[in-house]
Amino acid sequence: MTDISTKELLKGKKRIHFMGIGGSGMYPLVQILHSKGYIISGSDNNEGDTIDAERAMGITIHMGHDPKNFEGADLIVHTAAILPDNPELVAARASGIPVVERSVLLGAVSADYEKAICVSGTHGKTTVTSMITQILMETPLDPTVVIGGKLDAIGGNGRAGSSEYMVCEACEFVDTFLKLHPYLSLILNIDADHMEYFKCIENSIRSFNRFAKLATGMVLANGSDENTKKALEGIERPIVLFGWDDSCDYYPKNISVRISGEAMVTAFELMHKGEKVTDIELKIPGRHNVINAVAACAAVLEMGVEPEMIVKGLAKFRGAHRRFEILGHKNGVTIADDYAHHPAEVEVTLKAAKELGFKKVWAVFQPFTYSRTAMLLDDFARVLSIADRVVLSEIMGSREKNTYNIYAKDLCDKIDGCVWFPTFEEMAEYTMANAEEGDLVITLGCGDVYKCAKMMLKQN
Repeated sequence: MTDISTKELLKGKKRIHFMGIGGSGMYPLVQILHSKGYIISGSDNNEGDTIDAERAMGITIHMGHDPKNFEGADLIVHTAAILPDNPELVAARASGIPVVERSVLLGAVSADYEKAICVSGTHGKTTVTSMITQILMETPLDPTVVIGGKLDAIGGNGRAGSSEYMVCEACEFVDTFLKLHPYLSLILNIDADHMEYFKCIENSIRSFNRFAKLATGMVLANGSDENTKKALEGIERPIVLFGWDDSCDYYPKNISVRISGEAMVTAFELMHKGEKVTDIELKIPGRHNVINAVAACAAVLEMGVEPEMIVKGLAKFRGAHRRFEILGHKNGVTIADDYAHHPAEVEVTLKAAKELGFKKVWAVFQPFTYSRTAMLLDDFARVLSIADRVVLSEIMGSREKNTYNIYAKDLCDKIDGCVWFPTFEEMAEYTMANAEEGDLVITLGCGDVYKCAKMMLKQN
């Protein structure tokens, strides 16, 4: 089913039901298909901003999972987070209605675009996909877009364009990115994540190698990342490298940082094979975003975009939502939110935060999945300790059951001065009662910890 086009998959279909419709991966598909005239319905267990946005589109959404939810549907789509024993999914599979996992539908959608740029990597996918999108929105190319986070330039997680161009975030979890049909396969980095599935880093590298081989046009990869270089073995398509130095085709030079108003501006010269392409300025903090920008610039340059469009697009880029997003200020405390959920992501985010000159940095962290927390417990403790104060929630299990016998207290005990609370209300109350004027509080995690940040902004 993953090799057929969207028109074949959806042939004769008018009503599509999404189980887990509030998920960040579902939202762009909902947007794209809704814009094409399909009647959409959905179900989820949790309210949230995405659910609110979908309801505003006129979509019927049921809270809770029940077989009655998909009545009248011609096709049922579910997320990987829906457990096999979910009563709605069990009934759907017994109903005779076609049932597909979200990645199957996304793969079919990507097959309809001759110039699909698919962005993979353990870290930075959403930011780079968003940067590429922001740049392409300055051109007449009119791309279709699927992003794991919200981008103001497109008013959400996705958009339906009219051209052959598509920009798509490609997630490696359970090899979902192998269902895509990329023209350009982009690999940002490869780190130890989703080890409950891959078991070892070598298996992960092999999956990224298979993803690279899917490219019909070219492969763009991080030549400064050793695991990524291993994933390039046996690739027959043209390979272009980006990285930190002139051993790669694209790289930054003369990196500088300055404060402009309330923003930290990072500037660098974009180089290509020893020649300067253009000057780049970013309005988002962190050294990791320099290499993200180099990757985005390389991708669009290889697709024929002019340098002045790149400069113009990145000048407008303020980050995707939930990527070091400043939400507001309360009693002199700056409150931000970030999607970081792997130790490497938490580390670069907190290091960037510490460079901004705040009195203290508070990390308010929601661990995501029992397997990741158990396997990377010491790494999480090490990187969270970069912050001056750490507040934890309980672990969000998502698709898992706690067979690891791991709890937030186990992580808390490894971090000096750390505290944990069972509810966001308690976390918000404690944090705002103890944070001082001049502090930065940043909520971290890929679950719903952003709700805690919003509670802080409402504290007296």
